[in-house]
Amino acid sequence: MKDVVFVTGSQRKADYLAELLGHPVEHIKLDLDEIQSLNLKDVVTHKVRQAYQKVQRPVLVEDVSLEMPALGRLPGTFIRWFIEELSLEGVCRLLDGKERNAVVRCMYGYADGTTEEFFESVLTGTISEKPSSFIGFGGFDPIFIPEGYTVPRSELSREDDHKTYLQIKPIKKVGDYLSSIYTQR
Repeated sequence: MKDVVFVTGSQRKADYLAELLGHPVEHIKLDLDEIQSLNLKDVVTHKVRQAYQKVQRPVLVEDVSLEMPALGRLPGTFIRWFIEELSLEGVCRLLDGKERNAVVRCMYGYADGTTEEFFESVLTGTISEKPSSFIGFGGFDPIFIPEGYTVPRSELSREDDHKTYLQIKPIKKVGDYLSSIYTQR
């Protein structure tokens, strides 16, 4: 698995991926253009192709979407910008008087110059009335309450954090795929 390069701006995300895969994962921080689309696969496809062009080695990229059905598919892949512009509190206020249901989608893309593979996971839940004061890993963790829980992800125990992270992120699918291609060599 050392042959694949995880392209992400977050060392913490790379370390967490390696921990959950149980294998070291090389990490490179690159600036990649993100296309504007609510279609998660379109965003990940563009990112993985661009990452491969820059690195010229097998790459893995990841992106996430937080959809609030009361707002259509928004904020979707634009969640980072919604948080930056409105704050977590502002994102919570968008749902005042509306259903607070939410869907997190995460997709990893792999490319090696000849093959592209995509792995997606989905986790349902709700958006809290207000952000938790505990940040956790950041992002939308202080406002997303996974189905079956009563507190946002940022307040979960380490065990429940791992459990829900593995529901959000298709880590097992990625790990199984990488193991299969690297054992074929």
